[in-house]
Amino acid sequence: MATTYKFEAKDASGRTVSGTLTASTQADVVADLRRKSLVPVSILESRKSGGFLSLSRGEKTQKQAKKASVKKGELEVFTRQLSTMLSAGIPLLEALEILADQAETPGFRFCLNKVVDDIRNGADLSRALEPHKNVFSDIYVSMVRAGEVSGQIDVILTRLAEYLEAAAHLRQEIKSAMTYPVVSLFLVLGIAGFLMIGIVPSFRPVFDSLGVELPALTVVIMGVAEFMRDQWYVMFGAIIALVFAVKFAVKTEKGAFAWDKLKLRVPVFGPLFRKVALSRFARTFATLVKSGVPILGAMEIVSQTAGNRVISGIVDAARDSVKQGDSLSDPFAKSAEFPSMVTKMMAIGERSGALDALLEKIAEFYDQQVESEVKGLTSLIEPIMIGVMGFVVGGIVLAVFLPIFKLQETLSSGG
Repeated sequence: MATTYKFEAKDASGRTVSGTLTASTQADVVADLRRKSLVPVSILESRKSGGFLSLSRGEKTQKQAKKASVKKGELEVFTRQLSTMLSAGIPLLEALEILADQAETPGFRFCLNKVVDDIRNGADLSRALEPHKNVFSDIYVSMVRAGEVSGQIDVILTRLAEYLEAAAHLRQEIKSAMTYPVVSLFLVLGIAGFLMIGIVPSFRPVFDSLGVELPALTVVIMGVAEFMRDQWYVMFGAIIALVFAVKFAVKTEKGAFAWDKLKLRVPVFGPLFRKVALSRFARTFATLVKSGVPILGAMEIVSQTAGNRVISGIVDAARDSVKQGDSLSDPFAKSAEFPSMVTKMMAIGERSGALDALLEKIAEFYDQQVESEVKGLTSLIEPIMIGVMGFVVGGIVLAVFLPIFKLQETLSSGG
């Protein structure tokens, strides 16, 4: 039996189109809209009383969080599922309601329910996502907006899911690279602190009873150990003050810029941080350009999401240069932070019209570089940390035993 359905959909230009269709099932309505190059947003079935009953509206979940939040990996899964459901012809509103009902984080569920309410009240998806910046970033909203304009929201969401998954994988690589040295450093400091505070000062009566002149190393270690034992509150106060001073400094514009510049220059980890920044720059830029975001708008988002103020400054300068009609690659070529391989590939992509493809190649190259460098650093850091631990602990032990060796020499020469 034929039923009347009220629909809302997006056309190829991103405009909202609404109307009614008579069909046997909701699937027939979706198919009819697809044939007309329309993307379904909501489909409502007519009631016998003359109103319309939403097929996609589930029971609203209660507000369980005042501030929306998302746990690790949840946004990537949501984006992938939303893309799949839209590709299968499920209306946007119904897909969002299904995903809101199955959201694991209460804050994320609350956020999605607010998005559903805004869309139901006539807002576009990008406009509904925009207020929730702690969940949906600028690049997320901009790509969704580009998908709405092009009428390829499902394709854009697939690209966005791939981007988020690649970015998450890169973050995991960095975390893996940093975990071992950080744990090892705290282990070395813990062992050294225990020896200096709990063990070394107890040898003072023994050394005094020996009646020999203490070696310079022993005098220094013993003085430091007794200071740490007696003035521990001064030491911890100085450490806390230093931490707060650094935190305050990096919150200022100059301090944050100096800190980001230092990260690119620091030995061992500097090249890794540089490759991570270049990978993020290339992948974000490629994803935005490929999704149809205008070049100047894409550069603004890339600057905001670069993760390093040095790179952001270079992108901003390049954006100003492009505004004046200059080539895109020239400002990057003048910077020491961008290797010639990157700038030359950008120049080729700009001339050939394949900028997004070459930027993706750059991102893939640096992703591989980061992965191999992480493995190399892991194998390099292990012997370095063992050497540091041996030097610190060995120095403390040597300082304790040197007076005993000196006493033995004194007794031997006296005998």
